[in-house]
Amino acid sequence: MSRRNSRTIYVGNLPGDIREREVEDLFYKYGRILDIDLKIPPRPPGYAFVEFENPRDADDAIYGRDGYNFDGYRLRVELAHGGRGQSYSYDRSSSYSSSRHGGVSRRSDYRVMVTGLPSSASWQDLKVWSL
Repeated sequence: MSRRNSRTIYVGNLPGDIREREVEDLFYKYGRILDIDLKIPPRPPGYAFVEFENPRDADDAIYGRDGYNFDGYRLRVELAHGGRGQSYSYDRSSSYSSSRHGGVSRRSDYRVMVTGLPSSASWQDLKVWSL
């Protein structure tokens, strides 16, 4: 299977002292993991991007670990878009429709995850930071 068919999930709300091996232990039973990109900001929670070789394994990991209580942290696990390398995956909220030529057209909503913001931050602050 080529890497182009892999799927990456976002794992949020990780404890600040977690290690890559612990992230792997949380997800290895769902299928072959190609890569783990662990991010621990100065203040927890941390987050990770976990790339699965098989898209179905990623879906199973989302289903099996979203909301899972890990060391007092309730994990947030969802499909990653744009946050980690190349991800050719689709969102559960994506809409698919047939085109006039019998093909399939795809529309996905892409999101950017931003963590570690002060509680006073607003969307206007994000807009300024992106300029």
